[in-house]
Amino acid sequence: MKYLFTLLLSGLSLFATAKEVAGIKLADSLSFNQQEYLLNGGGVRSKFFMDLYVGSLYLPTKANTTAEVMAQPSALVRLDIVSGLITSDKMRDAINEGFEAATDGNEDAQMKANIATFMALFESEIKPGDRFLLLATETGVTPYKNEVAMPTLGDKAFAEALIKIWLGDNPAQESLKAAMLGK
Repeated sequence: MKYLFTLLLSGLSLFATAKEVAGIKLADSLSFNQQEYLLNGGGVRSKFFMDLYVGSLYLPTKANTTAEVMAQPSALVRLDIVSGLITSDKMRDAINEGFEAATDGNEDAQMKANIATFMALFESEIKPGDRFLLLATETGVTPYKNEVAMPTLGDKAFAEALIKIWLGDNPAQESLKAAMLGK
């Protein structure tokens, strides 16, 4: 009987496997800050046929549209670096471009200050295997690099602009947006 139970448990774990994207395993769910987040979707950010990072979106409740994501109290964006072509300078440039697209270039003084503070996340060297977690809530964004948290910054508008880098009308990459929305 004990062996049957062990066999049954090992068989069940086969059905609870994580999704794998570009060699990065994405768990079906994450428990983070006492909140359970479900994998909504994940895909690859690429440029010139080179995989740069895997972007994934975790939410309290799955969503298929940007509006449904924005309606949730929190969202967790995970970026797993897979290329040595990503440097601190290139990441800062890409994030700045993303914020400009997400805000249609209408960044007020507060948004600009929040973006400048946020860029500290990308000051140190970035290398393959690094992981960024960006927890966006109604009170701002708490960024993490390799599980080390920075102070929460910004506000709801900043959190929404950050999410729109990947899910807005002018996302970093359309195919990544679709993948993060589970399409």
